[in-house]
Amino acid sequence: MWDYTEKVKDHFFHPRNVGDIENPDAVGEVGSLACGDALKLMLKIDTSKRIVDAKFKTFGCGSAIASASALTEMVRGKTLDEAAMITDSDIADYLDGLPEQKMHCSVMGREALEAAIANYKGVKIEKPVDEGIIVCKCFGVTDNKIAHEVREHKLTTIEQVTNFCKAGGGCRSCHPQIQAIIDEVWQKEKEKALVGKGAMPVKKLTNIQKITMTQETIERVIRPILQADGGDIELIDVDGDRVMVSFRGSCAACSGSKVTLKSTVEAKLRELVTDSLIVEEITT
Repeated sequence: MWDYTEKVKDHFFHPRNVGDIENPDAVGEVGSLACGDALKLMLKIDTSKRIVDAKFKTFGCGSAIASASALTEMVRGKTLDEAAMITDSDIADYLDGLPEQKMHCSVMGREALEAAIANYKGVKIEKPVDEGIIVCKCFGVTDNKIAHEVREHKLTTIEQVTNFCKAGGGCRSCHPQIQAIIDEVWQKEKEKALVGKGAMPVKKLTNIQKITMTQETIERVIRPILQADGGDIELIDVDGDRVMVSFRGSCAACSGSKVTLKSTVEAKLRELVTDSLIVEEITT
């Protein structure tokens, strides 16, 4: 059983600002009923761009209700610019903390606020973290979203990732992919730090290095992604910047294999090995 603070329990049993605002100036909707959590945040904003009222409707657990309730209290009286500075950690701190397993509830609150502010400004919210390859099919979480949460909150375990974005909390078949993303993020951060200190100058890879890194990336990152859909991949050869691969399993007969070749295989190899690589499919 999780330990809830008195403030969390208060906002769960006595939630503030539940309901609708008639003719709201801004609306932010995030989550989905299918995934078990959904939040609709409504704001009333005056001519000076100050939030004068905030209400919410949510479908979720006690922590989701408490986080949404707390958020509406936090944004009231703030300007849009001030409200935009609120983070998921701020929401959790306002509640004197949330159980680690429920941190995704405060993340959902922050995302709803971002969506509402974007809605008021009439702009499409840019969320590159929501684009990418879906890793967790149970909750529809992409590789970019997982990598973002890992960097943002300095996550190092699959359990922590699940706590912040729910990825891996269902059937668990995506756990190897999540671990690969965690490893990839911190390896890249380590390399950046070394380059920044001048300890690891950037230099052209030798052919042996290129082959080794290509093999490692296919085994550690790309294969788990394809295997999750019943597919597979085999490295055939590396000739300079040309990487030749062959699809196996469901990927071999898939009509979208050319898209997968470029958007997944080539994109990941360019990101993790060198951006000059060109990937070609060899049918065997």
